[in-house]
Amino acid sequence: MARGCQQSPLGYYEIYIVKIVAVMDPEAAKTARESLELAFHMSNLLDTGLDRHTLSVLIALCDLGLNPEALAAVVKELRREPALSSLPNSSAPVAKP
Repeated sequence: MARGCQQSPLGYYEIYIVKIVAVMDPEAAKTARESLELAFHMSNLLDTGLDRHTLSVLIALCDLGLNPEALAAVVKELRREPALSSLPNSSAPVAKP
């Protein structure tokens, strides 16, 4: 964790995004918050399973120019990975409770 950041329910990246929004002019910050809220609501309606933090990170990565289709593929792969590693013949180690 970055120096000077306190542990909080928000993830480090979400705190970073909130800080970026804080230095924006108030109207732009308000629009960014409303856009995230709308995207999160749509995400819930579509039952994507994305939490607000993950969605905000994905949006920030898209804003930085990353390909949305590539990000979607990574999210799908990461979701599939735990299911694959729990198969009996998997070569990945399985954590025991």
